[in-house]
Amino acid sequence: MSAKAIREATGKDIINRQLPGDHGAAKCRFATVTETTQWQQLVQDNPWLETSPLVVKPDQLIKRRGKLGLIAVNKNLAQVKAWVTERMGKDQKVGNATGKLRNFIIEPFVPHKDNEEAYVCIYSHRTADTILFYHQGGVDIGDVDSKALKLEVPVGQEVSMAEIEKVLLTEISSAKKQRVASFVYNLYKLYVDLYFTYLEINPLVVTNDSIYILDLAAKVDATADFICRPKWGEIDYPPPFGRDAFPEEAYIADLDAKSGASLKLTILNRNGRIWTMVAGGGASVIYSDTICDLGGASELANYGEYSGAPSEQQTYEYAKTILSLMTSSPKHPDGKVLITGGGIANFTNVAATFSGIITALRDYQQKLIEHNVSIFVRRAGPNYQEGLRKMREIGSSLGIPLYVFGPETHMTAICGMALGKKPIAKSNNVHFATANFLLPGGQQGAESSKKSSTSSQENASSGVSKKITSPATSPVGEAGATRTSPTEIGSAAYRQMFSNRTKAIVWGMQTRAVQSMLDFDFICSRDEPSVVAMVYPFTGYHRQKFYWGHKEVLIPVYSKMSEAINKHKEADVLVNFASLRSAYDSSVEVLDYPQIRTIAIIAEGIPENLTRKLNMAARERNVSIIGPATVGGVKPGCFKIGNTGGMLDNIIHSKLYRAGSVAYVSRSGGMSNELNNILSLTTDGVYEGVAIGGDRYPGTTFMDHIMRYQADPAAKMIVLLGEVGGVEEYEVCEALKDGRITKPLIAWCIGTCAGMFTSEVQFGHAGSCANTDRETASAKNSALAEAGAHVPGSFDAFGDMIGSVYESMVKEGHIVPAEEVPPPTVPMDYSWARELGLIRKPASFMTSICDERGQELLYAGMPISDVLQKNVGIGGVVSLLWFQRCLPPYVCKFFEMCLMVTADHGPAVSGAHNTIVCARAGKDLVSSVVSGLLTIGDRFGGALDGAAKQFSEAYDSNLHPMEFVNSMRKKGQLIMGIGHRVKSINNPDVRVKIIKEFVMQNFPAYPLLEYALEVEKITTSKKPNLILNVDGVIATSFVDMLRNCGSFTSEEAQEYINIGAINSLFVLGRSIGFIGHYMDQKRLKQGLYRHPWDDISYVLPEQYN
Repeated sequence: MSAKAIREATGKDIINRQLPGDHGAAKCRFATVTETTQWQQLVQDNPWLETSPLVVKPDQLIKRRGKLGLIAVNKNLAQVKAWVTERMGKDQKVGNATGKLRNFIIEPFVPHKDNEEAYVCIYSHRTADTILFYHQGGVDIGDVDSKALKLEVPVGQEVSMAEIEKVLLTEISSAKKQRVASFVYNLYKLYVDLYFTYLEINPLVVTNDSIYILDLAAKVDATADFICRPKWGEIDYPPPFGRDAFPEEAYIADLDAKSGASLKLTILNRNGRIWTMVAGGGASVIYSDTICDLGGASELANYGEYSGAPSEQQTYEYAKTILSLMTSSPKHPDGKVLITGGGIANFTNVAATFSGIITALRDYQQKLIEHNVSIFVRRAGPNYQEGLRKMREIGSSLGIPLYVFGPETHMTAICGMALGKKPIAKSNNVHFATANFLLPGGQQGAESSKKSSTSSQENASSGVSKKITSPATSPVGEAGATRTSPTEIGSAAYRQMFSNRTKAIVWGMQTRAVQSMLDFDFICSRDEPSVVAMVYPFTGYHRQKFYWGHKEVLIPVYSKMSEAINKHKEADVLVNFASLRSAYDSSVEVLDYPQIRTIAIIAEGIPENLTRKLNMAARERNVSIIGPATVGGVKPGCFKIGNTGGMLDNIIHSKLYRAGSVAYVSRSGGMSNELNNILSLTTDGVYEGVAIGGDRYPGTTFMDHIMRYQADPAAKMIVLLGEVGGVEEYEVCEALKDGRITKPLIAWCIGTCAGMFTSEVQFGHAGSCANTDRETASAKNSALAEAGAHVPGSFDAFGDMIGSVYESMVKEGHIVPAEEVPPPTVPMDYSWARELGLIRKPASFMTSICDERGQELLYAGMPISDVLQKNVGIGGVVSLLWFQRCLPPYVCKFFEMCLMVTADHGPAVSGAHNTIVCARAGKDLVSSVVSGLLTIGDRFGGALDGAAKQFSEAYDSNLHPMEFVNSMRKKGQLIMGIGHRVKSINNPDVRVKIIKEFVMQNFPAYPLLEYALEVEKITTSKKPNLILNVDGVIATSFVDMLRNCGSFTSEEAQEYINIGAINSLFVLGRSIGFIGHYMDQKRLKQGLYRHPWDDISYVLPEQYN
């Protein structure tokens, strides 16, 4: 949602802090009271409460509080406290909504006369901001729209105080005029700078010495939070009155804010029996409409949607939240139903999102059984076959009824089944296989272009409609790169937008979308790819590899838009995948290049002020903008934007590889794919389709595209899928009435359910919220029907009506269906085929210790959260990653002791010396540490593995320690792990002593260590420094651990000895010391090391004479 209402206290706080200049208004003093407020503390913070007469009222987005008796005026603190206490937490009916009063605002009472009250309101619309002013105000102001003086401020322009005085303040006395003008001027400046979308003050009290803001109502553009947060502060957006704010809604809103996907949840009736989990902003509205049309409005528990390719984990969290709500409310005698529906996805991996839902269903299996829940599923899109298969699989084991349907079933048909209004159809297990598009005409036999039957025509005729004929139109020539004047035909949108020669530049590293566009081009038999370049500011120039059919092609990637445009003069379309923060700037930059005629902006959530400025600039330059918040559009056989149309199997299924006769325009991107499906089943297919976007101010409107279709002789029929919110559909009505639209127009506006809810609901799209009765879907549908459009009775009959009109046009000869031609074959991407499980290939790598792919990092199967919460320590992590199991605590402690005692042994040893020399030569950390590590071997630090092998082989061969020593002497070999340069039997190594004592106290058995100590007795009798050293004690103890801790078989223990695992402790431990030496040398700022000559003996060969 974009425009969000804020509390009166929030609005006044912002005005107090941010109203610019010497505005002449008194500072708003107020105190907020909630159920948790301590009155004593409130009075301490606001001492004026005890000294001033007061006004108190609820602050919960309630309109006309005065007429409802919800304002107490000129009261003292005791009276105010009693008034609030009497109403706090009590039910209050406002219109159809009933809610509890929980938030109040207390202000000083401002004595004034009636003639000192005024009214001011500022609101935004597509092309301008409107300032309303009336010299009278208060509760009895009446129809202010007809009374108030009005000043329009076009987008991007400023207003002057002189204009305000001249236009708005004609009834204000000259003594007050300048002061009021200054206030309104500064108020409008704040309105624009802080991205308000609505601001009303009634009354505004203007006395001889000051101006007072009494009642205030405001909305801000919540998508501008990233711009305005420093000035707004933290804003708590209250729910509409009559609907409490639930923690589950806040949780989903938080998930939504942290995700690039869209996740929405509104709880309508926590005890309802009908719950929905719908994919897609437009589809979610249609499901709610259908449920309400079937009489389920009072039982509908929630509204919500997920879209934009959420991850499996995000979908799991969303589903878990809904199932938790559903099973925490009281049981229903008729059981409960969960409708898991959606349209045909464009790019969301259906199987991945269903995996998250399935995990949640398993978690709540028992509760779902207890609540007698039935689940109805309908979905299609990328990888939907696997998703539906998984759903059927889980359905067989859940223990509750679960019915699964794909695109062969009408999108909303499951609503009637779930509510018992129609019989449950048999689930169709035969679907289009994603791999079919590898074969020529692979799906042509499975589904032919279905025409409406007589019965479907009868169903369609039950809607409100009026027949329109006369499809004759004048042909339109091919549009060139040169722009026409804005006065020619009135708008850029009247020209042809796409052809089979259209070339595009893509902003953003969206390789999957680009490949999708190239695959579409290939299957449409285009001569060349439609994408000529990509722009991505975060990389230098390079070429990105893509597939053109079977071949590989390279597409250049530029860091600057100017480079891409100047080097590709043939490009006239920009597909902008920039984020909501940068989409405006990148689009404005493109407007300076006349060759770009169309811009598609995919991002959702661009602030409305920026969108309006962009739209204005585009109109001035005769550039068409599709979006923001859109998937784009498609012209079958010619060009598609980004991910429009989904995967190739859906493009073939919907016959988008060749042109049909029906052109459509929709707000919803998700529903555009559903329209593709409907039109392929009921007509000869799509001629062109555009999703203008779900934001309140799309760049091009319904009329812009409908008039293009009207002017194009190849478009025989027009389909309009409108929406609640906005008034663009009324322009279509006017065009129907005055004869500008003569082709048959089939129209439906979604969101008819909005009027059946007791409180206001913001649907999935930012623009889908009615601010007036005229903006409701029902009012629009009636107006369209009266104007002459074909309007069905519901969305359920939408496809039937389209088919009925199409059949009549075929009979009348206006449409002659062409013979089907199979498209060329396109190979499937390897990565996608692998994800679908269609191919297999030996893996290049295997790993058994770590898995980062799921919702949580796993160390040898243990989630990282458990690793941290169970405090296994670095020794436990070593045991998991080195040995694939969680070893006993004493073993983990042993590992940690070994790492500590081997961490360093001074700067003189070869490894540390190398590290120091390398660091002093100016090398980086990694190079310096590696130079030290490379010295580890038999002579330095590498004796652990050798000692383990020698001692274990001798012990296993039952050699007496004396025999072992004698045999090594005979071989002329040193005993690894025996001997020290400095330490001796008389000057023992403390490190050895500590480890030896720990092993003897904690290990269940340590025979090899005892054997080594016997060897030490023999060697030290010959020479006192031939002691068991650190390498020896760690190596023998390590072998004892492997053989006696109970976690390894004898074969596994021997394998770890053979592969050199024991020396890993020294390598890891000594790395700590090497890093320390590197940091020490850098900290001491030591220069380049050069070895002194006097420490070098130069032994040169004698000179040859």
